[in-house]
Amino acid sequence: MSTANPLEAFARDLRPRIGGDVEIDGAHLALYSADASFYRHVPLAVVLPRDASDVMATVEACRRYDLPILPRGAGTSTAGQGCNEAVVLDTTRYFNRILAIDPGARTARVEPGIVLDALRRATLEHGLTFGPDPSTHNRCTLGGMIGNNACGTHSVAWGTTADNVTALDALLYDGTRLATRVPVSPGSPGEPAPVGAHESGTVRALVDKLTRLRDSHLSDLRTGFPDLPRRISGFNLDALLPEHHFDLTRALVGTEGTCATILEATVRLVPDPAARCLVLLSYPDMPTAADHVPTVLAHGPIALEGLGGSLIDSLPARRTTGLDELLPPGSAWMIAEFAGTSPAHAAAVATQAASALEPDVPHGAVRVVYDPDAARRIWAIREDGAGLASRTVDGKEAWPGWEDAAVPPARLGAYLREFEELLLAHRLSGVPYGHFGDGCIHVRIDFDLLSAPGITQYRHFVEEAAEIVVRHGGSLSGEHGDGQMRAELLQKMYPAPVIRAFEEFKTAFDPTNRMNPGRVVRARRLDEDVRFLPLPKLRVGKQHFRYPEDGGQLTTAARRCIGVGACLRSEGGVMCPSYMVTKDEKHSTRGRARLLFEMLRGDLIPDGWRSREVLDALDLCLSCKGCRSDCPVGVDMATYKAEFLAHHYAGRIRPRSHYAMGWLPVWLRFASLSPDLANRIASSGLQGVVKRLAGVDRRRSFPTIARRTLRQELARRGVGCGVGAGTTSRSVILWPDTFTNYLRPEVGLAARQVLRAAGMGLTLPPSSVCCGLPWISTGQLTMARRVIEASARRMARDAAPGALVLVLEPSCAAALRSDAPELSPDPRVQALAKSVRTLAEVLDEQAPEWRPNPPAASVLIQRHCHAHAILGFEAEDRLLAKATDNYEIIDGGCCGLAGNFGFEQGHYDVSLACAERVMLPAIRSAAPGTHIVADGFSCQTQVEQALGRRPLHLAELLAGAGRMAGQVPGRAEHPTW
Repeated sequence: MSTANPLEAFARDLRPRIGGDVEIDGAHLALYSADASFYRHVPLAVVLPRDASDVMATVEACRRYDLPILPRGAGTSTAGQGCNEAVVLDTTRYFNRILAIDPGARTARVEPGIVLDALRRATLEHGLTFGPDPSTHNRCTLGGMIGNNACGTHSVAWGTTADNVTALDALLYDGTRLATRVPVSPGSPGEPAPVGAHESGTVRALVDKLTRLRDSHLSDLRTGFPDLPRRISGFNLDALLPEHHFDLTRALVGTEGTCATILEATVRLVPDPAARCLVLLSYPDMPTAADHVPTVLAHGPIALEGLGGSLIDSLPARRTTGLDELLPPGSAWMIAEFAGTSPAHAAAVATQAASALEPDVPHGAVRVVYDPDAARRIWAIREDGAGLASRTVDGKEAWPGWEDAAVPPARLGAYLREFEELLLAHRLSGVPYGHFGDGCIHVRIDFDLLSAPGITQYRHFVEEAAEIVVRHGGSLSGEHGDGQMRAELLQKMYPAPVIRAFEEFKTAFDPTNRMNPGRVVRARRLDEDVRFLPLPKLRVGKQHFRYPEDGGQLTTAARRCIGVGACLRSEGGVMCPSYMVTKDEKHSTRGRARLLFEMLRGDLIPDGWRSREVLDALDLCLSCKGCRSDCPVGVDMATYKAEFLAHHYAGRIRPRSHYAMGWLPVWLRFASLSPDLANRIASSGLQGVVKRLAGVDRRRSFPTIARRTLRQELARRGVGCGVGAGTTSRSVILWPDTFTNYLRPEVGLAARQVLRAAGMGLTLPPSSVCCGLPWISTGQLTMARRVIEASARRMARDAAPGALVLVLEPSCAAALRSDAPELSPDPRVQALAKSVRTLAEVLDEQAPEWRPNPPAASVLIQRHCHAHAILGFEAEDRLLAKATDNYEIIDGGCCGLAGNFGFEQGHYDVSLACAERVMLPAIRSAAPGTHIVADGFSCQTQVEQALGRRPLHLAELLAGAGRMAGQVPGRAEHPTW
């Protein structure tokens, strides 16, 4: 069908025919232009189907307009099969149901967009699980796993996805509906029978073609495939052999969307072990560890993983705390997991294995990890490997160009030695880790992908690496598939007749080459379409932030996101609250980073800093900084958002909320001159007018301004200012942040009470100080830097050298410790950042002997996102352990208010939805009388306005938990308690 603009016609025709979404705008094309590889392919359109009928209508429309199709999972493919110049079918948002679970048959029927962890949570009720478990288990989809034949940590026990799929309902490009089951033939071995409920003459013809293909290549299919557990490269054509009962289901798994679109799958479930226990084995180097794999496998672990010292060295500093106590000394480790019928049984099995293995561990050590929390921490490091390895130890960018080759486990040590020699010969370095039990090694390498000579070197390297793998009887891919990255090299791994059989198989299903073309067979060159060339067109101009970990360049920071998609999870952690609510790719950290990258590139998003698409995507970013800690590559979207807003609004009128809430410290200072009048106006009939003028949502209430500021309250109690104000060796300077000073001085008074009980003194800065956070969060960065530098000058002038600065508001403490030194190189700002402490940190450092009295009731704690990302909770955990063991942490419960975000017009619904995910239900379900603790002003305000109760700050909890140790009995200093 011919038309002046076929894509607009395609979208116009398809939209009224489906319940899902059809997108052809630049923003959506940018979002789906890359996967977790380094390739870039701009799609033709993006379709988000709601059900199978939507998929069938989409395929029919693609056929009429002769458009190629790419069925896509979570977009975490590292080989390039998840991006193409095609109509992208994204099933993750809507087409993601569990259709049935049969505990007796140990099977489940699912739609392709179901996330693996969602399936596993549902099957766990029956004591069952789906065996393959890639490190992306909290966001990868079953459809994507079927496309890639995904494996995971426990494949030594339960095999690959191909081993665990029993039936498929698939749709071919010509509209044929194909249902397969395992085995297809119920009769004589190798004789194909009708393939299922949707059998037709077309299906029969397809089966006949495949039968002839098999029969003409019998010898090649029997001898041309390497024998190893992780042979993922190529198609599983040996599954069609008579001795394998013409297993068409298995043959289709791993075809990377090049043959059919999955509408439904039936998967096999396995019993989930009742208990597990880890054994850690250390070695002097990775090849020596690999040599020991067969010995460890003989003891029957259900997982056997390898970690290199370089991966541990690449960890952020906060994640290495206590690692020395977990990992035995060495430079390489294997993690062996053992299963049992109970924790005691699992521990006994692991202990017995450790004792038997210890004499065989050369120059190393063996340690059993009995603590489940410690085991989870070890697994978290392994699962974040793809992100952690994206920077080498010396800070270079590293890429997945040779990501996951596999060899027979007995050959792993020899392969690694040759591979290390190849790296050395090319003057490259990598961070290796992987599935040692299956002979599969993951590695990110510091290829130069920003220049033509660097890309040429990349090609030479992978060609040589492929030859090494083949010499060892291995597979180019042991987990992530061929895509564009390895398909061109398959001719090195397979004999020519097998390559021809692959092409015939693809043609039988897709004779017009419209299904994910250029992948697996008839491949595009592996060194084409690298997304970093050409270099960005946009002239960034003056940068406000210094980007110290990215060479001072925003363009490098924008490449930090490599697409692994850790931000796409639905629960746990802090990142990314708005995505967890909307499930829209553009609201994920990955989506926003991709749009920023495309903005810098300048073709799909040509408006640069004025881009409306980027502004819309960043609008629902809460600037919570959760991605800075939870993203394995350390993307800091809050910083990028502030930088973007600074440029976007340069020389332009800003939103009203930027002038109101962005200048909150100034307005509160004026309001504090007559707080009663300000509070009356805020609660009177004029409040609607004030909210409109301030850009505040009408459903929000203004916080009450204190009748006396914290400074005034402390002055009444004789607390002085400056170095000479009665300081002692154990005095701290209390930073009177905007929220504590003007809105909740009772928190500062409680902190003073706690410090006095601990034998410590308190002073105030002589003059006004501010962290600049309201200006930072609204992108008014020039003003923010002025405020920060002025405050740092005052502190340097008035504070004693080495004095600790106690900051009670977590967002302000995080801004001073992180944002301030990244905005300003002023040494006084740097010194101030190093002096900042939370209340728990002050007590931990200055009064470690002090023990608070236990609270009178149980405690439920909502932890602040900025504290999670920047400050950490180690000191707080130690302090709480001294007071009580009767406390619980709300896991992943974003408050949704996030400073100005939840007050701004247009954000209320998302703000409340974020809070309703975890935090508010947890508080509602808490036992009567439970102390609710939330240090952040935003967290407290959201709870107060949603539930009518104001949580305590940790200082208030400690001050009000009965009389404190060492304190003279008497009246509390403030009626809050």
